[in-house]
Amino acid sequence: MTAPISLGLTLLLGIAGGVAVGSGVIALFIVLDMIPRLAQLTSSYNKVHWYEGAMVGGSLIGTLSDFWNWRISAGPIVELGVGLFDGIFVGLLAAALTEVLNVLPILAKRLNMTRYLFGMLMAMVCGKVAGSLFDWVVYRH
Repeated sequence: MTAPISLGLTLLLGIAGGVAVGSGVIALFIVLDMIPRLAQLTSSYNKVHWYEGAMVGGSLIGTLSDFWNWRISAGPIVELGVGLFDGIFVGLLAAALTEVLNVLPILAKRLNMTRYLFGMLMAMVCGKVAGSLFDWVVYRH
């Protein structure tokens, strides 16, 4: 394959993969209803645009720092702050996922699949474990 075609194909696949992953993340945030719920809990409906901008900006900066291998050595106080904000984000995401998991029993009951509920949950857990093991053992050499 010639170099321009190879480069074009690589660019096309990279952009397609980025769009797919980005769409999946945004769909997850929309399904979990994180931004409106956060605005509701903090009584800050007028700041929803700031929340959305922070998510987009954080995604953009995170992507650029990953591409260009940015390193910040600002000391333990800054690392503590970054770790605190990371923990807050993971906590919010875990709480939102917990609320979504409450939907599964209701959905299983309406679809007459209550006897398969345990199997559905185990399939989700096993899929997550298998994906994590694949990433840890096979993909990261």
